[in-house]
Amino acid sequence: MDIAEELAKKQKEISVAEFFEKNKQILGFDSPQKSLVMAVKEAVDNSLDACEEARILPEIYVEIIRVDKDEFQLTVEDNGPGIVRREVPKVFGQFLYGSRFHSVRQTRGQQGIGISAVVLYSQLTTGKPARIVSKISNEDVAYYFEIMIDTIKNRANVLKEEPIIVNKKSGVKIQVNLKGKYVKGKQSVLEYLQNTAIVNPHATIIFSDPDGLKIRFERAWNTPVEPPKETKPHPLGVEIGELMQMTSRTGAKKLKTFLTGDFSRISDHLAQEICNVSGLDCNLDPHSLKLDDLKRLHEAFKKVKILPPSFESLSPIGETLIKKGLKNVLGDLKPSFYSIPVTRKPSVYSGNPFVVEVGLVYGGSIPHDEQVKVLRFANRVPLLYQAGSCALTRAVENIDWRKYGLEQRGGEGLPVGPMIVLIHLGSTRIPYTSEAKEAVAEIPEIMDELDLALKESARQIKAFLIKKEVKAKLTEKFFLVQKILPKIAEKSSKMLNKDIPNLDPVITKIMNVLWIEENVKQDGKNAVVDVNVSNFTPEVKNFTLYADIPDGKVDGKIMPFGEYDENKDYIKWYISTMRPMEKITFNFRLRDLKGEYGETVYYIEGTDPVHVVGAEPLPGDWNLEALKSIIEEEEEEENGEEQV
Repeated sequence: MDIAEELAKKQKEISVAEFFEKNKQILGFDSPQKSLVMAVKEAVDNSLDACEEARILPEIYVEIIRVDKDEFQLTVEDNGPGIVRREVPKVFGQFLYGSRFHSVRQTRGQQGIGISAVVLYSQLTTGKPARIVSKISNEDVAYYFEIMIDTIKNRANVLKEEPIIVNKKSGVKIQVNLKGKYVKGKQSVLEYLQNTAIVNPHATIIFSDPDGLKIRFERAWNTPVEPPKETKPHPLGVEIGELMQMTSRTGAKKLKTFLTGDFSRISDHLAQEICNVSGLDCNLDPHSLKLDDLKRLHEAFKKVKILPPSFESLSPIGETLIKKGLKNVLGDLKPSFYSIPVTRKPSVYSGNPFVVEVGLVYGGSIPHDEQVKVLRFANRVPLLYQAGSCALTRAVENIDWRKYGLEQRGGEGLPVGPMIVLIHLGSTRIPYTSEAKEAVAEIPEIMDELDLALKESARQIKAFLIKKEVKAKLTEKFFLVQKILPKIAEKSSKMLNKDIPNLDPVITKIMNVLWIEENVKQDGKNAVVDVNVSNFTPEVKNFTLYADIPDGKVDGKIMPFGEYDENKDYIKWYISTMRPMEKITFNFRLRDLKGEYGETVYYIEGTDPVHVVGAEPLPGDWNLEALKSIIEEEEEEENGEEQV
């Protein structure tokens, strides 16, 4: 027999499930520790996406039970809309099956691989089926399935299916047994869930670990997240091969109708212009286009002026929710400063819309002698692995943090200091470096936006550190002016046998600040906070003072004449008239605190922040006056340096 014929007999089709069965490391199941995290991640991501699409506030329960030395039983249950009976085997037992692959919008899951990979890894390592319960709201019973995957045919093998009664309106529960390694600390299941809670403050997440410890991340926002809107592909984000597939599948009979109906941002007028530039007749049947025609059409997309893709397909976390999430989860660290989160205006790479967001937390119990911690997120999903090869980490390393008051050897690499950096990239197509979706590729447009967002946040840290240094120096001056100067005046007057002079004009001229300081008295889990405001300026002041406090911890009335906004989580005092040398004391009570209460962050509106010590300019995420003064000066200085 001819050798070619002999070799031909050995050729056979490989199903995608069979491929991943032999290459599970591509999906991130490459170590026992990581495999357990990946299984939790895929199940929780699916639950969050489902709840978001149904506009349901998520309640997700995660339980890990140790079955044997290296075997665990994982259960993830949600209160989402559920999955209809006929779709359950396909969703959990078939690779590349899902509702999001062809949709152009920001979602956590995309390829239809993740949860099927969990089921496959489970049966590979333990030989046990996945157990799934699904309940939809308009049916009286739920359905229980036991499923394994036929890897040769890439389809579910349903071992058992039966109706059962469950005490819930709707939702999905998946339970699998798998080989793994449970650890605590860095790159653990707990770290993944903690980070997930930060960027999903509208979700309640309950975790029961193998040692019986139960941890509950309560939601800090009681409004469902608005899901992004699905859009059509943008012409500049389509490759020639994709264009070929689109023309073969379209229902349009004319090229012009195909352009306006199957793409976003193409009007009748623009479709006519594209046809003219490409030299193609608008009335051509798109199914008849040859490769040369498609190339001319593809080139025409680049030559005409097309509006950027619609940003309705994106779902940024937003300034308010980033700050709420950070405060809700990291509050035990008692940070001294939360930056105003930065949400950049959406931008585009290769026709794909994306948005970059950054939030910084500084001080408190965050280690001072370690590298800053970078929390990376893509489409609200924590990225725990491959930090060194990720664009989000590289963007932090590329900033010269020495200019902003942090230690950094040579001006490169991660800086050292008590800071946590949150970076979120949202896009309709995240450019991951692998199918494991653990690191983002360094796309120039994305790197530029990351650089701008990080520098904007870094200027806030510098402004805070400068204010802190100024306050330390003024504290010494404050002591001299308030304590020693009156005694000198008293003794001098006595020696000269004259009346003690009025020192108010002198003190206000020397100090020239509005001084704000607090005194905390804590009793167990409760605390009383006194806020002392002194006008050491020669002018009458009117302003509004805000105290940024822990969510839902205010106990009783705010004294005097204070207002508490539960939605904004701040206390507000309006001072209409405050004379020079006048002092006002406010106080409020806090309850159910976790440990010792740290310092409150105060904000002020209505007066020049340069002459205020103890409060920051009012944040922009409260929809009022944005950060000014020192930050703007630093921005101008930085822009000047870059131009030089």
